[in-house]
Amino acid sequence: MKKEKIIVGMSGGVDSSVTAYLLQKEGYEVIGVYMKLHNIIENFHENNIAAGSKVAKSLNIPYHILELEDKFKEEVYDYFVTEYKNGNTPNPCVRCNRTIKFGALFEFAQSLGAKYLATGHYAKTDGEFIYEADDKTKDQSYFLGQIKKNVLKHLIFPMSTYKKEDIIKLGSTLPAIKDIAKGKESQEICFVENVYTDILQEHYNIDMPGKTLDTDGNEVGHHKGYMHYTIGKRRGFYVHGAHEAHYVKEINAKDNTIVVSKKDDLSINKVKLNNLNLFIEEESFTCTIKLRYRTTKIECTVNVQENGEAIIELEEPAYGVAVGQVAVFYHGEKVLGSGWILETY
Repeated sequence: MKKEKIIVGMSGGVDSSVTAYLLQKEGYEVIGVYMKLHNIIENFHENNIAAGSKVAKSLNIPYHILELEDKFKEEVYDYFVTEYKNGNTPNPCVRCNRTIKFGALFEFAQSLGAKYLATGHYAKTDGEFIYEADDKTKDQSYFLGQIKKNVLKHLIFPMSTYKKEDIIKLGSTLPAIKDIAKGKESQEICFVENVYTDILQEHYNIDMPGKTLDTDGNEVGHHKGYMHYTIGKRRGFYVHGAHEAHYVKEINAKDNTIVVSKKDDLSINKVKLNNLNLFIEEESFTCTIKLRYRTTKIECTVNVQENGEAIIELEEPAYGVAVGQVAVFYHGEKVLGSGWILETY
């Protein structure tokens, strides 16, 4: 019987390396692909490609280098810096998954005649929906809510039922992966080595002192430049005579002001989304929603509008919700779809 051809995105890390190993053991014809996305961090690609090549050689599989710097800059990097300039809080990983990892890489897989695409993401799929992984501490289903629906039937996530420590343990027993398994975890945003402001200051003057306002528009202090802040942040600005903690409630890029409030005033009950990506047909439904990664789900009602936007009514208040982030709909562990936060009320 002919083996099914599968492309594995091999970043040089332990998860994707073990992914390739497991799929080969299952009988797939594995082809490894490394995606060159940026040249921001010194020796970033050299080290990763060396590690990935070593694994590919040990498995006796091809290892392609896919040059995607231009597309990544246009779709992810430029979007990232522009969103911060506009006073929003971007989510580059979600954007990258849609346009690069499950966009450009998927197209490359099809060009090679591969039926399937696999990555080291901790998530599940049945070809129709994305689901949470068994290891809830590593679950990445939130970041996959914008993947195009037609791509789902081609995806395999071997990490779906494993715990991270099991993958490290397994990797440690395989000679070509042993050293990788001992390495540190990759950072959440691949092109941010330390803090996001390091990236922004290469493009903009981010140190522009401005006024800190209260919710009535009164000047109550000062700050060091609006791009230093995200919604919900409680440090790095000054409020005259404050005895209680204050949090960033709004960011106004046009006049370089931030609005701060006490925690209770951060609460919102309604969210407007655009750029919806739904895996279901319903235009009105109840579900739970995650308004940011690492937040708990909230019960809500979703109403899709004729203009393609959606109004989300929350059953309980949410705090520190930022425009520009992704809201992901769940039914239990199943992802129903997602959208980008346009407004909060």
